[in-house]
Amino acid sequence: MSGDAVTARYQVAPGYRVNVRSGPGTNYSIVKVLGEGASVPINCQCSGTTVSGPYGTSNIWDNIANGQFVADAYVHTGRDGYIAPRCS
Repeated sequence: MSGDAVTARYQVAPGYRVNVRSGPGTNYSIVKVLGEGASVPINCQCSGTTVSGPYGTSNIWDNIANGQFVADAYVHTGRDGYIAPRCS
């Protein structure tokens, strides 16, 4: 691991396995599934499909890696709304 070792990580909702998609919406393909207890970095965020999850209903999607997005409604960020820069 090099460079950005200080990137904050955020816990996925307890008891959930969360789909990671190729883009910011449920219409994008699933590229992998995060196991229970996973934590993820949030590189940037963008709007997409509205999803209801344990942390409310939101259209915010979190970019966790190149070409990998998770619905913010399943990630405990401690806030409603954006916490990271918008994806370009």
